[in-house]
Amino acid sequence: MDLTGIVTPDRPLLVLAVKEEAQFLDRFVDLGLPVLLTGMGKVNAASSLATVLGRGPLPSSVINLGTAGALRPGWSGTHEVGTVLQHDLDTDMLRGLTGETYGAPLTLSPGGPVLATGDVFVSDEASRDRLAARADLVDMEGYALASVASQAGVPIRLVKHVSDDAGDGAARSWRESVAGCARALAAWATSHLAGDR
Repeated sequence: MDLTGIVTPDRPLLVLAVKEEAQFLDRFVDLGLPVLLTGMGKVNAASSLATVLGRGPLPSSVINLGTAGALRPGWSGTHEVGTVLQHDLDTDMLRGLTGETYGAPLTLSPGGPVLATGDVFVSDEASRDRLAARADLVDMEGYALASVASQAGVPIRLVKHVSDDAGDGAARSWRESVAGCARALAAWATSHLAGDR
């Protein structure tokens, strides 16, 4: 976990997994917007954000900027997520065992794409095709961040730029495209957060 800047109630907290995704956000820190790097995966994301929110004060909102794999042909560019789900938690099985629902999908912004979150970097065609039946994009942190923010009563937006096709060669594609993705995410922040600086 690496927090740069000071969290205040009148400004959003920018949250990203790794420095590669945040490499063009220095100007936002200079303008007073805090940036939290959580590390990859649901546990790192949840524990980092919960720690920052638990310390207080709460930010006006949480903005998660990050990369995502496309689960269907033709997906590219930057997208604000509408619904997020966990693809590696067997909610139906747990409901059958306990009668309780754990990890239900979270709706953030009606009409946006569905993001599947899980603790695996999806990089094979079979996994991608299986996930495509339920979602448009895949990442490793979104659901965890949305869950923590929701429990803390803080609004959250998940903004993802497509870095790869979540198939064979996805790791190489991510490494090759992450700088361009980081530029696109910084451009999104510039155009959508102008009033928050």
